[in-house]
Amino acid sequence: MRHRIALALGAAVLAAATAGAQSHPAFDVASLKPSPPRTGDLIYINLGTARHGMLTLSNACLADCLRYAYSITNDEQIAGPDWIKFKDVHFDIEAKAPADTPLPQLREMLQTLLTERFKLEYHTAQKSMSFVALVVGKNGPKIVEGIEDSDATHNSFIPGKIISNRITMATLVTLFSRFLGETVVDMTGLKAWYAVKLEWTPEPVESRRPPESQAAAPADVAPGPTVFSAVESQLGLKLEHRKGPLDVMVIDHAERVPVGN
Repeated sequence: MRHRIALALGAAVLAAATAGAQSHPAFDVASLKPSPPRTGDLIYINLGTARHGMLTLSNACLADCLRYAYSITNDEQIAGPDWIKFKDVHFDIEAKAPADTPLPQLREMLQTLLTERFKLEYHTAQKSMSFVALVVGKNGPKIVEGIEDSDATHNSFIPGKIISNRITMATLVTLFSRFLGETVVDMTGLKAWYAVKLEWTPEPVESRRPPESQAAAPADVAPGPTVFSAVESQLGLKLEHRKGPLDVMVIDHAERVPVGN
């Protein structure tokens, strides 16, 4: 079977697909179990945090776990049984590796953990789809590399504002995918962690309604920058609408109840 480097799934998928002749990196200790039943209206969800060798996810469905493990930014590039995306079939993961383990290796360890505990089997297939590409602007990026262990108390990830003292492009496009409701793919080639301050005016809900149902905007309210113009002017990057083949991770088999610790 011919293997290829996936455009969006990246080298991680190729490494996992050809891992038969390679070692499988693993955590020193790991716990993966179904999340406790949800109670109340407030639910803490952690879709992937790695710090000093400790990796955690909380209240994450299997698709969420796969997205973090394989640096996939959106649900459109994962296919398989419906339950892998159900928000009521969710899991907690706590896994530990040496404190100096880099994030790419932690992701590979998570791939091993998910494969073993869910008895995961999958293949990749290409699908033509519309997507938004994040690329470097014509004058180059305006962002600087983030400082490890710098103050993160003012970080904010909400529609209209992304402020982080240290973030990867993979996480940034994941946020764009959620806020835009579209598939966003990182094509910048930027591999480090960066300090990002981005502010824009979110698209109002009314703008998505049929024109005849929209209320007129107040004449004295000046529109702010769109996310597209803000990304270019504030970050030196660019969001471009494109259409073409992207790799999709197709889950052939996964156990709904993971193997115990």
